[in-house]
Amino acid sequence: MKQEYNVTDNKVKISLAGSMYVEDAAVFRERLMDYANKGHKLFHIDMSGVDYIDSSGLGVLVSLHKMALQKGGELALYGLRGVVKELFELTRLIRVFDIRQ
Repeated sequence: MKQEYNVTDNKVKISLAGSMYVEDAAVFRERLMDYANKGHKLFHIDMSGVDYIDSSGLGVLVSLHKMALQKGGELALYGLRGVVKELFELTRLIRVFDIRQ
C-alpha cells in the first residue's frame, strides 16, 4: 500500500493507494500515532486510490477517529469508491465517519 503524508496548517493530509491488509494497517497505525503523539488532531485521508481495506484497516480508522474526537479534532475521509465504499455502507461506518467528496 502506498501512503503519502503532508502536514499543512496543523492538518495531517494523507493519501492512500492500493490495498490495505494487516501488515499495512500496522504501519499505518504507527505513522498516525506518531502524528497524534506530536499533538496533531486534524486528519484528512484521501482514500480515492484504495481498492480494498480489511478489518484491521477499518480498526485503525475507528481508533484514530475516536482519538481525534477526544482531543477536539476530526478525521475526514475523502474519495470512498467501489468495494471500499460498499464496505463502509454495509458496516454502517458511513454514519460514524465524516465522509466527504
